[in-house]
Amino acid sequence: MAESSRIMLETVFNIVYLIVVWWLVSAMWLRRSLVRPEERQSAELLRWAFFFLGLGDIGHVGFRVVAFAREGLSTTVAIFGTKVLLAPMGSLATAITFTFFYLIMVMLWHARFQKPYGIIGYAVFFIGVARLVIMAMPANNWNSLEPPFAWVIYRNVPLMLMQLLVAYLILRDAFAHQDKAFVWIGVFILVSFLCYAPAIFFQRIYPPVGMLMIPKTIAYLVIAGIGFFRFYRQSAPTASARAEQSVIEN
Repeated sequence: MAESSRIMLETVFNIVYLIVVWWLVSAMWLRRSLVRPEERQSAELLRWAFFFLGLGDIGHVGFRVVAFAREGLSTTVAIFGTKVLLAPMGSLATAITFTFFYLIMVMLWHARFQKPYGIIGYAVFFIGVARLVIMAMPANNWNSLEPPFAWVIYRNVPLMLMQLLVAYLILRDAFAHQDKAFVWIGVFILVSFLCYAPAIFFQRIYPPVGMLMIPKTIAYLVIAGIGFFRFYRQSAPTASARAEQSVIEN
């Protein structure tokens, strides 16, 4: 694929992605009163998870779109008098919010299935904090289009571990409770991992593998869609309906 065609495809996809993810987040917020009372905590955590995901991607995706529209990935902006590359700053933004996404997802698992965090749950929190510390190290060289490969691995391996641990917790308890929606959420977290890991490890050796980031991104849209239809597309029972149900049960 020609470079110009690849840039056009990436730009169009990124714009569509941002529109869809923020439409879903906005729709979740507008329909929050329709969520069943017993599911509101889970629904709110899901909404916050995708709020952070979308917020980071405004930087990651949005900054790349702006960069392509101007001088390409070498586009710089001045921050406090210092010139910084626009695209890498977007990567930093999404790296931070992506970490929070998985921290909230483990909280969602905890709220949904009422399970103690245990060793695995607390490990997710520990790994998340460790990743944030790693990303704060100057050696990451965030203001570069070609950051040190070793540090790309150092900061992304913890994220991959978080993905696997969260997917395991969700799938384990979703299967046990026959919760089909959360089974699929767990499955698509694994799909995102299977696309993300090769892109991180092999993109510099074989650049086309970076296209796996497209199905990875689609996997997150599917997770958001599943969550939306699971929590936000069903009306909460009215007072009269609850009263009728109480009479039947008694």
